[in-house]
Amino acid sequence: MSLYELAILGSPTQNERETLTSTLASMVKDFDLHLGSDVMIHDGVSVASRVPENAFCAIYFGGDPETDLAVAKKLVEGSMPIIPTVGPHGDFGTEIPSLLQPANGLRRRTDDADLTELAAAALECVGLLRPQRRVFISYRRTESRIAALQMHDLLSARGFDVFLDTHGIRPGDPFQEVLWHRLVDSDVMVMLDTPTYFGSRWTRQEIARARAKEIQVIRVIWPRHTPSKLTDMSETVYLDPEELLGADGPIVDATADSIAVRVERLRSMSIAARYMSITGKLRADVEKIGGAIEGIGAHRAMAVRVLNDQLVWAYPVVGIPTAETLNDIVKKAKRAEQDNSPILVYDHIGIRPAWIEHLSWLDEQIKSVRAIRVSEAGWALAGMDD
Repeated sequence: MSLYELAILGSPTQNERETLTSTLASMVKDFDLHLGSDVMIHDGVSVASRVPENAFCAIYFGGDPETDLAVAKKLVEGSMPIIPTVGPHGDFGTEIPSLLQPANGLRRRTDDADLTELAAAALECVGLLRPQRRVFISYRRTESRIAALQMHDLLSARGFDVFLDTHGIRPGDPFQEVLWHRLVDSDVMVMLDTPTYFGSRWTRQEIARARAKEIQVIRVIWPRHTPSKLTDMSETVYLDPEELLGADGPIVDATADSIAVRVERLRSMSIAARYMSITGKLRADVEKIGGAIEGIGAHRAMAVRVLNDQLVWAYPVVGIPTAETLNDIVKKAKRAEQDNSPILVYDHIGIRPAWIEHLSWLDEQIKSVRAIRVSEAGWALAGMDD
């Protein structure tokens, strides 16, 4: 039985439909999900047979605004999310039905042939990818400052929340504590690999801790520089001399744009890897105390049977939980008609002590959901045997 359902509506070309389907298949596979079983993709006819309880999102390709109009209207009346999209030079006003124009649309890019950004937006809608889009730039100011600023501005323009040490820490904040906090809440690290990158203990720690947290790294290697084998497992971009316009940047626009597209795809891989890590640790702890994972429900919630035969729904969360995250889980559990208060499971390593204290306060005040650290999952779940 499927858990997620998508619909491709409107006027896509056959190539666009096939490309988007292929990219979606690749991205959901990162989560050990498969099209046709775990994830269904509908057209304007088959969408009528979707399961109302499943997480759902539709994508409407602009063109003829009358195509699939009745279907789109029914989905809007049911408060279902629909992403309107047009080509690089398309016109939302004439290509998208008026009833969909209040929704923020997505303009497809000429440099995104695989429609990765559109696929990611759909997976955000159904909850497989978190809505936060966070990138961490790791670099040495003495060697790549201009390129770092360039990538900060470029990725910010593409909807990412980008951490750059010169921009992301307020005066008076504990610098290193905030930096690690932002690192562990990032999906992708952009590593500007210059000749003395590993000459700084801070950049060495940044790359090592990113890998320890299973954050995907895209390594941009400066011309004529022999990179360290320590980062051979990273996604790699080798810059030719003509692709770097100065010793510390900027990078030529076409290459910088291609890096941004690769960040989009790596984001999905990173979230999936971190999610699978949390679920693996949770499963191990549940089995250690004699409990069992009985299945996966909507929104990747895990059905956990604890020792008193009580069924608890656990929601593994990637990154740093917030009050908004807690509220979102309560709403998802209610829609899925899951009995008992749900549990949010997260990895606390690297989170600022002040934020940990904040989460503890939220846990005391909010009784409709409980947050537990994955490293303490067995201990916490064993305590529910009452």
